[in-house]
Amino acid sequence: MQKRHFLKLATTAAASALLPASRAFAQSFPERPVRVVVPFAAGNTLDAALRQVAEEFKKSTGQAMIVDNRPGGSGFIAAQAVMNAAPDGYTLLMPNTSMLTINPHTFSRLPYDPERSFRQVTGFVGASMVMAVHSSVPANNLKEFVAWAKTQSKVAYASFTAGNSSHFAGVILNQRAGIDMLHVPFNGTPPAVQNLISGEVQAAFLPLLAVKPHLESGRVKVIAITSTNRSPLLPAVATFKEQGFPSLEIYIWSSIAAPAGTPDAVIMKLNAEINKAMMVPEVREKWRTMDFSALAMSPEQIKTFIAADYTRWAEAVKISGFKANE
Repeated sequence: MQKRHFLKLATTAAASALLPASRAFAQSFPERPVRVVVPFAAGNTLDAALRQVAEEFKKSTGQAMIVDNRPGGSGFIAAQAVMNAAPDGYTLLMPNTSMLTINPHTFSRLPYDPERSFRQVTGFVGASMVMAVHSSVPANNLKEFVAWAKTQSKVAYASFTAGNSSHFAGVILNQRAGIDMLHVPFNGTPPAVQNLISGEVQAAFLPLLAVKPHLESGRVKVIAITSTNRSPLLPAVATFKEQGFPSLEIYIWSSIAAPAGTPDAVIMKLNAEINKAMMVPEVREKWRTMDFSALAMSPEQIKTFIAADYTRWAEAVKISGFKANE
């Protein structure tokens, strides 16, 4: 889904968020700390973004927002912790692109239902990816890279894990450009970056911030970005769409969800408070430096967005033939 659509949704979220609810209940909630379960380890940039929102949430509500890191298991551990929690708004989940829109296509069965196990509260953050290449690759744009790749016996690209958006971005490029890059998955972004800068792989699809320090040192080059528009952090780098590959306009994202059965009044109070926190100028400025955009939406808007993203990833997974190990 395109970034401009995210931003359009965000501008209308405030008006659509205030749906009918029990005023008395909404005014009293929350009466104790709210726990947000996240599917990755502490120290991740998304983790940092959530902690910034937590600070604003406490200022507004008087209650802490506790970040509960539950990494591993393709998000299964975090998902199950929340789907089995009391549906009272005090235990939330930060699901991401993979958990809700890719895993359903790569696993034959899931321990949670992406749609029925949770109620969406709001979007959280969105970010683009970049295609980075090792400094030895004689290409400064996609046209040059594709031409070079066709002359090589082997070109490998890294992803931050198998069965994720960074994996399937390479699948889409292979299919659209008529090349045959070998996919090399890693367990997280840091090892993928390390293998790129060492030259073990020639290319990688990664978050911009992960490669930017190495771009500045000259160890890697960025030849395309998946966003709709060029990033202000790398204004000289053209988008995939500008370079003739609109199907690689990819936005990786996360949302905030509650267990199924959570009352409307609680969902709407959480929606209002979390959206308000994301719109604080200081938070938005910090996020801009991380190449993050606030995806403040109504529950219905994020639900609609997820449904569209689910459809787009179905094609990429089918093309790849990938199936997750279970």
